[in-house]
Amino acid sequence: MPTYEYRCRSCDYEFERFQSMSAPVLKKCPECGKLSLKRLIGSGAAVLFKGSGFYGTDYRSENYKKQAKAETEKTKAKKEKSKSPSTSSGPQAKSNGKTTEEKSKTKNQDAK
Repeated sequence: MPTYEYRCRSCDYEFERFQSMSAPVLKKCPECGKLSLKRLIGSGAAVLFKGSGFYGTDYRSENYKKQAKAETEKTKAKKEKSKSPSTSSGPQAKSNGKTTEEKSKTKNQDAK
């Protein structure tokens, strides 16, 4: 059901009314009570599909799609750049020329 706009020719009062398409045009102004209402012709509202089967990006403009694609490519490039081989290889990493296993053996021998 569409929303119609009305204006009173006598008092210039404007309002909107939610009516079915087959409803008769209103004639009496709710503000001044005179029979001088006129239904205005509006540009209409955009159709909005709601529910799980519709996506907000289904009806985007071509320009928007191109910009979104360019942004996605930039993000991918940044992620690939930031990936570099790590210097640490886990528990066997060397520090001061010795692995962690060698260090623990040295500590055990020193404790004896």
